[in-house]
Amino acid sequence: MERVTLPDVLTLEEASAYLRLPTQTVVHQTLQGNIPGRKIEDHWRFLKLAIDDWLRSKSGRAILLQQAGSLADDDTLTQLRATIYHNRERSEVDAESFD
Repeated sequence: MERVTLPDVLTLEEASAYLRLPTQTVVHQTLQGNIPGRKIEDHWRFLKLAIDDWLRSKSGRAILLQQAGSLADDDTLTQLRATIYHNRERSEVDAESFD
């Protein structure tokens, strides 16, 4: 079997072929936060390395949290989070967590 070299950044179709899943499944799972990917305007992009890490992990969420941890020292995140919750007219803390 001939080995195909994929680029570091995959399109939806390339990610779908790589995962051997229908494109609709890849989109659905990405929107659910299960497959690491990003929509840029009308185009989906996937880092091959992130997909490989996700496939090796027990939890796709663990990979996403690890990637989020790389932003821990970003001083703008606190203000960004506050703005998001303000715009959503929600508290950052669920009232149910105090019951």
